[in-house]
Amino acid sequence: MLKMQDISKIYRTDLIETYALRAFSLEVSAGEFVAVTGPSGSGKTTFLNVAGLLEDFEAGSYELDGTNVRALSDDARSRLRNQRIGFIFQSFNLIPDLNVEDNVDVPLRYRGLAAGDRRERIASALELVGLASRARHMPAQLSGGQQQRVAIARAIAGDPAFLLADEPTGNLDSLMARQVMDLLEQINEMGTTILLVTHDPELARRAQRNVHLIDGHVSDFSAYEPRAAASGGADAAGAALA
Repeated sequence: MLKMQDISKIYRTDLIETYALRAFSLEVSAGEFVAVTGPSGSGKTTFLNVAGLLEDFEAGSYELDGTNVRALSDDARSRLRNQRIGFIFQSFNLIPDLNVEDNVDVPLRYRGLAAGDRRERIASALELVGLASRARHMPAQLSGGQQQRVAIARAIAGDPAFLLADEPTGNLDSLMARQVMDLLEQINEMGTTILLVTHDPELARRAQRNVHLIDGHVSDFSAYEPRAAASGGADAAGAALA
């Protein structure tokens, strides 16, 4: 699914060069749930931005789902990002003037999908995250946990193969954080590959594998026992999060 080899990413100013990633190599297989950990400044978010085709890199190779990213034009990268990758951010990034349904609809409109197809995808995604009854609510009418679930619905409505989550529980209390992780685990069990950046060791242990970064390169791998299959499926997850 993802293969990076000797990636280097440099941020430059007039006086200094900073290596955010240095000879960074990582492979992630289809269907994995991988947590990326490390101290502040270790390169976690930069890695996620490069993986999500939001930033370019100076050296190395990157293949995403068999496609050589370095060889793509900007337009081709944008299409690949929109069609294959979903993003979840710590700050939710919802549009305050749009209701829940319209927020989930935004990336689907960019893909040029027909209105009927979009409605089906939106309804399915909101049902999965337990917010079907709040489709007409505005973001300000929702709790932080509910807003993050809208962000997750927006990310999965396009049926991405690859979900990138940057500290998705950072603005949530511990209960809401666990519920969001329950939902991400369920999405992973449905076949979506997930890369999760987190500072929380408890949340990281819930992934199948941990990758620890120090100074822009991988310093350690940890694998965990496969999770037990989720009981109750989507309905149970939705009820737990309601």
